[in-house]
Amino acid sequence: MLLFLWWIAGYIILVSGSTDPPLYPLDAQNVAKCLDYCHLKNLRFLLCVDADGQLSHNPYKDCNRGFCKAEDFELEYESDDSSETRTNRVEKTRVGQKAVLRDLCLNERGIPIRRRCQIRNGKRVWQSLDHITCRSAPELSSSINLLAVKSPPDMISQLSNLLTQSQAKLVAADVFSISEIFDSLVKKRERNAEVVGDLMKICQKVMTTDNETLRISADVNATNSLLSNFENYLDELGSQLFQRNTSVIQNSTEFKFHTYFDMGVVVLKTNELSVFFVDPEVKNITGMAIFSNGNSSDFKSLHSYDKVDDVRAIENLETAVFLPEKLWKKLKKKGATYLVFKVYTRDALFVETAEEIQRRPTSNVISITIPGLLDNHLPERLPFFLRNGKANQTQYEGGCGYWNYQTWLSDGISTNGSDSSHPVILCLADHLTQFTFLLGVSKMQTSFDSYEDDRTLDIITNVGLTLSLLGLFAIFLTAAVFKSFRSLASTKILLNLCAALFLQLLFFLILSQSKFLELFDQSDSEKCTLIGAMMQYLLLVVFSWMFIIGFLQYQRYVRVIGVNHPRHYILISAVVAWTLPLMPTLLVVFLEPDSYRPSNSSLDTPIICYPSGYGLSLGVILPIGLITVANAMLVGYITWSVYKALFTRDLVLKQLGLFVLLFFLLGITWIFGLCSYFDFGRIFAYLFCLTATLQGFVLFLFFIVFNKENQRAWLGLCCNLRQKRDQETIEMPTDSILKRSSQSSAHSTSK
Repeated sequence: MLLFLWWIAGYIILVSGSTDPPLYPLDAQNVAKCLDYCHLKNLRFLLCVDADGQLSHNPYKDCNRGFCKAEDFELEYESDDSSETRTNRVEKTRVGQKAVLRDLCLNERGIPIRRRCQIRNGKRVWQSLDHITCRSAPELSSSINLLAVKSPPDMISQLSNLLTQSQAKLVAADVFSISEIFDSLVKKRERNAEVVGDLMKICQKVMTTDNETLRISADVNATNSLLSNFENYLDELGSQLFQRNTSVIQNSTEFKFHTYFDMGVVVLKTNELSVFFVDPEVKNITGMAIFSNGNSSDFKSLHSYDKVDDVRAIENLETAVFLPEKLWKKLKKKGATYLVFKVYTRDALFVETAEEIQRRPTSNVISITIPGLLDNHLPERLPFFLRNGKANQTQYEGGCGYWNYQTWLSDGISTNGSDSSHPVILCLADHLTQFTFLLGVSKMQTSFDSYEDDRTLDIITNVGLTLSLLGLFAIFLTAAVFKSFRSLASTKILLNLCAALFLQLLFFLILSQSKFLELFDQSDSEKCTLIGAMMQYLLLVVFSWMFIIGFLQYQRYVRVIGVNHPRHYILISAVVAWTLPLMPTLLVVFLEPDSYRPSNSSLDTPIICYPSGYGLSLGVILPIGLITVANAMLVGYITWSVYKALFTRDLVLKQLGLFVLLFFLLGITWIFGLCSYFDFGRIFAYLFCLTATLQGFVLFLFFIVFNKENQRAWLGLCCNLRQKRDQETIEMPTDSILKRSSQSSAHSTSK
């Protein structure tokens, strides 16, 4: 603080030009360079020496000019089976900006790492990447990144050809690199209408990318940057597209270019994106209406004198907008030249990063821009129409909204009426941007909506796990209290299964809690691998015991005569069941450790570390699938054998009970889980959550509640405790009476 006041005093003395010598004379040699104070560059009246050797009162100018020179450096790259050191390069970059690496370097989430040019200790230096380990990129990603680095004159054409010829799906790194290419294109002064077809095809390709990839890209602002640059570039092409020599733009199967010069309309179309350039001065056309025509969509022009009700009555109307005559005249006086309407049939590029999404689009997204108009606020409200995609499924409230490059908002927009059940909604806006019709997430009808589905499954799972844990605890308590129960050989086998099942269910129940997941750092690969491996191991232990029990049940019910168990067979079974699952677990840990890291951890909901890819298929699905199928065959054979030998009407219920017990005891419920894994239907997910999580509770019912010996043991224990309590209650007053009698007798004797 004192140093700051001293700087201010020195500056005032210099500026005032006083003839009296200052108390503390200053000269340029005794004042530090402005670059030394770049960490304080926003501080006014900071006295320093600028690059020209002159005293300056603000280091901001020096701290924002200059470049870092091109540099070669080395980075560590790791792939699935090896790691290597590669030479990389960054080109000359302005201070404060990030340079794209020549050899693409991906972080754990698949996002390209860039290198910042910064000022440290008064020098312009590159950001240190010493502690960075890169992940190798796919071939398509590397090719797109090279285009971003080299930025050749025909980079848009090359990028379009790459995306058209490649069959690979875009990943987050590709979306990020495409946004960088679009950014460098917009920064160029010249505008070339010939690239419009390629721009449309590229944007169309990105729009068809899966939601998870776009969500990851949005976290680094790639989708917003791509959308903004794409729209800005197209908005400035109107003057070229309205010229009659634009026939050089070629049509293709992915892109259509239509010119209606006599109407003042130019149309660009792909499957999910339409762009309309409109010159109202030609035929007084100030809007467009898009309507469905069978399996495709068509459009018609709207004029400034059209009526709102007439537009709304257009059959199969999807989206429409027009400027009334009075509004267009006012905007024309403000510098408006032509109109640009962009219609997105999907909201793929409008990705929200908020943790809780309040409302979602249910219609097309229409972007309205007026080049030449400096102020996006309109003198009068602009009418546009949107089709409510949920009109026939909900009676809840909705409204028109706009995109602010973070989320959907509704200020400055009014919805004509509050009845969102009408299929076509009239909206009125006082500013220009991208618009859509929104319904609240909590209001939307979601009979099988994925969010509500997952929430219901979570509730079913948590209730089932809790009941199973309580049931398993009751089994352990019974074994601890009654020696006759725990001394049985079958009980020892059962207790091993229950111990493994208890640990697995408890471990999963704790990890599945959202509060715990929020505290757990999934980016820590070692912790993630440890937890995922532990969950895999415990699950395989449970299945090992279920297979052993299935074999023992087969010997008990099928091979009744002549069955001799080897000596110490329980100990042998325990060693096998608790050690054999280590083999597939350790194979995944050492051969595919990255499979434990959740690939979709960017989602709002945290994901548990668990094997994926080949680790899941070969280390979990294959062994439990084989055991489940084997146990299912054993259950079928045992049930059939018992049915043939003991079928009478009196024993039907007992045979049914045996089947239900074996169904849960041997984990046949996991057939539903396998069916759900292979996408045989959503119903199997519900069946799996309803049955598999109740395994411990069903074992409690069969071995404790329905077992007559254990019933008698618990009833006898409760009766004994009650008798003891009653005896204590009766004896206590008797003892006191006897004590008082003896005391009175002794007193009489003494007299």
